[in-house]
Amino acid sequence: MNTTEIKGTWEEQKGKLKQKFAKLTDNDLLFIDGKKEEMMGRLQIKLGKTKEELHKILEAL
Repeated sequence: MNTTEIKGTWEEQKGKLKQKFAKLTDNDLLFIDGKKEEMMGRLQIKLGKTKEELHKILEAL
């Protein structure tokens, strides 16, 4: 999954993630160009998931 894929549908994916994981906030899901890894790290910590698990969750949305 590349940055363009995430950005292209990010608003939709962000909504689905917030529905699936109610404890996520807008700040947790803040996607800034060049900061994808930082955002993924925040999600890993908040959800207790590995990088691979997060990629699978995003691909499944």
